[in-house]
Amino acid sequence: MTEQGSVMTEQASTEGIVGLDEPKKMTREDWRKKKELEEQRKLGNAPAEVDEEGKDINPHIPQYISSVPWYIDPSKRPTLKHQRPQVEYQKQFAAIGEWYKRGVQEQKSVATKYRKGACENCGAMTHQKKDCFERPRKVGAKYTGSGIAPDEHTQVEVDLDYDGKRDRWNGYDPEEHQRIVEEYSKVDLAKRTLKAQKLQDELASGKLDQTEREHDSEDEDEDKYADDIDMPGQNFDSKRRITVRNLRIREDTAKYLRNLDPNSAYYDPKTRAMRENPYSNTGMNDDEVGYAGDNFVRYTGDTITMAQTQLFAWEAYERGSEVHLQADPTKLELLHRSYKVKKEDFKQQQREGILERYGGQVHLDAPPRELLLAQTEDYVEYSRHGAILKGLEKAVARSKYEEDVLINNHTCIWGSYWKDGCWGYKCCHSMVKQSYCTGEAGITTSTTDCVPFDEGLTQSQEEEQPKTLLEMHQDKMKEKKKKKKNRRNKKHDSGSDSEEEKKKEKLKKALEAEDMRLKHVLTMMQLDERKRPYSSLHEVKEPTEEEIEAFQMKRSRPDDPMASFLGQ
Repeated sequence: MTEQGSVMTEQASTEGIVGLDEPKKMTREDWRKKKELEEQRKLGNAPAEVDEEGKDINPHIPQYISSVPWYIDPSKRPTLKHQRPQVEYQKQFAAIGEWYKRGVQEQKSVATKYRKGACENCGAMTHQKKDCFERPRKVGAKYTGSGIAPDEHTQVEVDLDYDGKRDRWNGYDPEEHQRIVEEYSKVDLAKRTLKAQKLQDELASGKLDQTEREHDSEDEDEDKYADDIDMPGQNFDSKRRITVRNLRIREDTAKYLRNLDPNSAYYDPKTRAMRENPYSNTGMNDDEVGYAGDNFVRYTGDTITMAQTQLFAWEAYERGSEVHLQADPTKLELLHRSYKVKKEDFKQQQREGILERYGGQVHLDAPPRELLLAQTEDYVEYSRHGAILKGLEKAVARSKYEEDVLINNHTCIWGSYWKDGCWGYKCCHSMVKQSYCTGEAGITTSTTDCVPFDEGLTQSQEEEQPKTLLEMHQDKMKEKKKKKKNRRNKKHDSGSDSEEEKKKEKLKKALEAEDMRLKHVLTMMQLDERKRPYSSLHEVKEPTEEEIEAFQMKRSRPDDPMASFLGQ
């Protein structure tokens, strides 16, 4: 090597010697020389640095890698030892799959005698009495020397590495999953059995034909026929189901085209929703239109019933009943049904009690108002000339008798022929009602005498005539009167007369006592308050029914216009 190279080697050796001392602040000249040396080493003009093991250090390694931290080697000698695995500091971690073995016996042979330092309760050497999991014995194994429990396996702490600590299946027994598989297989077998039994019942009843038998076999899966589902607004797949709201069939009329009036129901283009009725400003009823808004659909079906059930649940909870619509719907439904039945029974009993006490059943059984007053609440608009402009058309008057009913081979009805003050059939000129038609032969040989209408009816025919509304109402009233008489006869037995006499005597005595009380009150009121006895006008006993009735009869009513005539 040249003289320049020898000089650099000397400088490097001096730097190594200086580096063993305590670190000192480098001067500007030393920093320049260090940079020049690094450049020469990178170019290959100077030898590379050597570590303590005699290995060369690559001069192209960055400084942040080659520099030694202060806590690794304070001597600051050139080395890359801190970048290599530290064998003396490496820790032996547990292997994959190693876990605690709990409850495993250490040895098969069990001690027959108590050993010093063992558990006083069971005799095992692996724990003390306070840590024993066996049942506390009345006399421990230390004193009996019998029933020595085997020693448990003393597991050393399992030291897991970074991955082992985060392994969620470490220590899991795969046999536990086999129990879940067996449980689901039993459930699947029970479903198949029920499905086969249901299919057999349908086949026995004749609901399924041969093609449906092949289609609904036991081994078929529901997902196989998911493509057959054709439902608007749904994209169905065996893997996923996506439901898109408020979609319509393309052939149907759009909601915003049903009424083009800008003041009609609002249409939200983002959600494709029209909550109100678009025909509300046209005067059409909801039954006449094909679409009455989204809210109309929401308030139909079981929506109202669900709302009523929810209100009942809230009211019942406020009154102390532990019911909830989502938590226990079955209990709430049964309670609601029983409440409805009891409510209807109470209303019926209350109604019957009011009618029995005050009467008025006749007015409830009256015919409808339309039949009584010949009036209705139907709104109809007429023009000046009497023509109907808006509302119902003029009703056609109909008879209460059946029309166009032909019997006994007649082609005309009874009353279509008139002769000599008698009615008959035009098709055969027969004057006898309910007779058999003879046709043209009867007209040519019309020798029958005229039979009046009333005389032609037989007794059985008169009975078959329908009753009028008045006759039906009278029959009902007669039956109800009979029922009331029977009830009164049952209530009034033989001892009723004696009870009435006793009540009259009690009332008479109560009236006399009320007169005495009024006189006493009058005399007390005339006395001076200072001379009046204490609590002379108050009574603490509860009055009887007779005393209450006597008080009502004797009490003064100043508002009564006849009160001034009571003493006369």
